[in-house]
Amino acid sequence: MITYRTLTPEMAGKLAEIDRSESIDKIYTLNEGKLSTIEMHCESSGWDTVALREMQERFAFELKEGGMGIGAFKEERLVGFGVLGHAFIGAAQDQLQVDLLYVSRNYRKRGIGKTILQMISEEAKKRGAKALYISSTETTSAVSFYMGNGAAVTDTVDEVLFRKEPKDIHMVKKLE
Repeated sequence: MITYRTLTPEMAGKLAEIDRSESIDKIYTLNEGKLSTIEMHCESSGWDTVALREMQERFAFELKEGGMGIGAFKEERLVGFGVLGHAFIGAAQDQLQVDLLYVSRNYRKRGIGKTILQMISEEAKKRGAKALYISSTETTSAVSFYMGNGAAVTDTVDEVLFRKEPKDIHMVKKLE
């Protein structure tokens, strides 16, 4: 049974329990507002030591600054997590970012990511956000997940996030 709990900055070490590896068949690119796919056929491994440390620091920073984290647990093992960013962004300052969202490889396609995204969406609405901003990796699995859960490619990218991840697919999920 999967249980969901609010995460604290002190739980950053638990991120090492996530298996973010995946087989990638295709990736998306965005050109002039249109998504296209490129055949890829590669294996993406888990986080290396440096990437894990960066992820843990980013996680702890967002939570300490007022963001919110939700963890999915199988007993005491973290099998999925999501982080709602702390700062409002967008031209109208009415969007909050899905800063991180990962589900371990063996637990994907079981509704865990969807539940985490729903919980993050509810919290964002409580905080007054009109939309979630998503800077998704370009893998078809990630983009399809977000689009299948109500997100759409945005015409108005956040320039700061775009500069950090120019290959990402930038989307917005309106909150109703």
